[in-house]
Amino acid sequence: MTNKRASDTNTSEKKVSKLPSSTFRRRSPLVLLRHYSPEVIHSPIVRFCRRISAIWNVNSGDWQWLQGRPLSLKALNRNLWRSAEPSSNYITLVFLSGVISTMGLLAGSTATIIGAMIVAPLMGPITGIAFALSVGNRRLLKRSGMSLLVGCLLTVVTAYVSARTFDLNSLNPEITSRIKPTLIDLVIALAAGAAGAFAKTRRGVADALPGVAIAVALVPPLSVIGIGLALPSDSVTIGSTVLFATNLVGIIFSGVLVFVWQEYGSLSRAKGGLLIAAITLTVLAIPLGFSLKDLLVEAKTRSLVSNLIRRRTVTFSQTDIRRLQVDTEGRQLVVSLEVAAPSQSISNRQIDLVHGFLESQLNRPINLDVRIIPVDFYQVEPGASQQDSSEERPTLEPNTQPLL
Repeated sequence: MTNKRASDTNTSEKKVSKLPSSTFRRRSPLVLLRHYSPEVIHSPIVRFCRRISAIWNVNSGDWQWLQGRPLSLKALNRNLWRSAEPSSNYITLVFLSGVISTMGLLAGSTATIIGAMIVAPLMGPITGIAFALSVGNRRLLKRSGMSLLVGCLLTVVTAYVSARTFDLNSLNPEITSRIKPTLIDLVIALAAGAAGAFAKTRRGVADALPGVAIAVALVPPLSVIGIGLALPSDSVTIGSTVLFATNLVGIIFSGVLVFVWQEYGSLSRAKGGLLIAAITLTVLAIPLGFSLKDLLVEAKTRSLVSNLIRRRTVTFSQTDIRRLQVDTEGRQLVVSLEVAAPSQSISNRQIDLVHGFLESQLNRPINLDVRIIPVDFYQVEPGASQQDSSEERPTLEPNTQPLL
C-alpha cells in the first residue's frame, strides 16, 4: 500500500512537471498589468505603487527572509496529496468533529460548534480538488473527491444516529439558522475558499487556516442534514443541503481562481472545472437570491411591525413584549407575539382591533398569533406580615411547623 501511494504521488509530480515551465513562473500583478494594459493606464499605477513600496520598505532593510514567498509546485503538490489521503487520522477527526458538531447543535452551543469547525479536516480534500482542477490532475481529483465523499457520509451518519439516540423533537436557533442560506453565505464561501487556497501556498500564513474553517462552516450543515433525516423533515434536509453545496462549490471555484492567479496551473486546463463550478453557482444563486430577498423583507417588516405595536397601539404599548417574530408565507405575513401582562388585561376585542390596524397599515393579509403570559403583582410593605399575624393566626396541628 505504501509503495502504491508513493507511486501515485510520483506519477502526479511527473505529470505536473510536464507542463511548460512558463506556466508556473510567478509574475507580479504589476508585470501582468504592464503586459496586458496600454501605457496610458499602467504607467501612473506603476509609479504610484513604486512610491508606496519605497515608503513601506524604508525601515525593513534588504532582508530576504522577510519576503513571504510561495511554496514550490513540488512542495504544494505533496502537501495537498497528504491532506487528500483518506487515512485513519482523517477518518478519526471527521468522526469526532461530527460528534462535536451534532452535540453542539442539539444543545444550541455556539462555542461547541466552532470547536467542531476547527477539528474538521474537510478543507484538505476540497483544496485538493481545486488544485487538481487547476493543473488538470485527474488522479488527485479522484483521490480528493473520494476522501470528501467519505467524510461527508460519515458526518451525516454520525449526526443521524446521535439525533435518533437523543430523540430530538424541536429545532433550536442554531439549527434553523442553517436551513435558510442566502447570497451572503455564497459570498462568505468564495472569500473563505480564496483565503484557504492562498494560505496553502504560503508557509507564513498557515495560521489563517483555522479561521477559514470557522468562516465557511462545512461540518455543521452536514450535521443538520443528518438531523433533518432523523426528524424527518424535508425542509431541514433540503435547506442544509443547499447550504453545504453553496459552501463546497464556492470554495472550489475561488480556490481554482487563486491557484491559477498564482500560476500553479493554467486557465486552459482549469476551464472545464471552472465552467462546471460557474454553472452550479449560477443555479444555486437563484434560490439564494430569493432567500436573501425574503430575509430583507422579513427584517424590514419586523422593524415596522415592532414600531407599530410598541408605539401606535394602546393595547401593547404598556406591556412587556417578550418575543416578536415575523415570517412570510407568500404574500401573507405571520406575526407571532409573546406578551407578559396581568390577567384579563387584554381582551379578544383588543387583539382584533390590533389585527385590523396592522392590516390597514401594511396593506397585506396578516395572521396574528398572540400568546399572553399572565403576570400577577404582589407587594408587601414592611411590618404588614406582623399586623396580619396578630389579627388572624392560622390554625396549626400539634407538633407542626408553618409552611412558608
